[in-house]
Amino acid sequence: MSKAIRITEVGAPTVMTLIDHHAPSPGPGQLLIRHAAIGVNYIDTYHRSGLYPVPLPSGIGLEAAGTVEAVGAGVDDFAPGDRVAYGSGPIGAYATYNNVAAGRVARLPDTVGFDQAAAIMLKGMTARYLLKETFPVQPGDTVVYHAAAGGVGLVMCQWARDLGVSLIGTASTDEKCDLALSMGATHMINSSRENVVDRVREITGGAGVPVVYDGVGKSTFHISLDCLQPRGLLATFGNASGPVTGVDLGLLTQKGSLYVTRPSLGHYVASDAALAANTADVFDAVARGAINITINQRYGLDEAVRAHEALEGRQTTGASILIP
Repeated sequence: MSKAIRITEVGAPTVMTLIDHHAPSPGPGQLLIRHAAIGVNYIDTYHRSGLYPVPLPSGIGLEAAGTVEAVGAGVDDFAPGDRVAYGSGPIGAYATYNNVAAGRVARLPDTVGFDQAAAIMLKGMTARYLLKETFPVQPGDTVVYHAAAGGVGLVMCQWARDLGVSLIGTASTDEKCDLALSMGATHMINSSRENVVDRVREITGGAGVPVVYDGVGKSTFHISLDCLQPRGLLATFGNASGPVTGVDLGLLTQKGSLYVTRPSLGHYVASDAALAANTADVFDAVARGAINITINQRYGLDEAVRAHEALEGRQTTGASILIP
């Protein structure tokens, strides 16, 4: 019997329950995918907690990799048995099966395994739009990235190095700092015992950086602004410590005519063509060895609660996946 995680209310990880679930046949333009591995991402916790509301009852999860089980009417580019992955929904990836629009699915190269794909799709696409679209970095740039030992962070460390960019990362322990350095960060700051702004200014000779990529949110917002050079950009793309609220826009003038954006992957891959371009770039980086997928936590589908507890408790590094 196939299984799925469902929520009927929002709240702590324990609102997730494992149920028996029989996926319907794929509709027109859809693929029925049997999952081999499922990605665990911070956005999943936002859906579960209610920070990003979803209609209830609901599944959870946006990312998975597996094999096409069946194709719906009008699908010509895929066939049963094809190896595929997706990372931008639909919600419901924490399951044995999911129906996904064929245009939102990427065919897996032979060089990329299911576990790798489930760990890289959403995180890799996020790193790609941040580095190449939100603020298109250039060789020689220096950037700041918070929580550099996390899933997206380790991808950012590697991809920044590949692009000739110096990445100053932050992390909460020496062990996490060492991990990020080993994956390509140029400098690491232990935020639990070092002043992040002072260290960034020291590293940059007082100039600050042109961009800060901040997926932490509330607790790092003002720190991020103070790391920027005049007319610099803060890309606050996540809320791991809570959402940023009550912002006085006058601060942006006082701190150097700064820019702030709140980007979301969905807006950068809204069209099938944009999604295909993004995923092709991700797989190319993997194939070239520019990005090595770091999966440090594996859980069974029935351990989704534990996976969320570990992620929100800052007990993880690199990527986490579920095995159905």
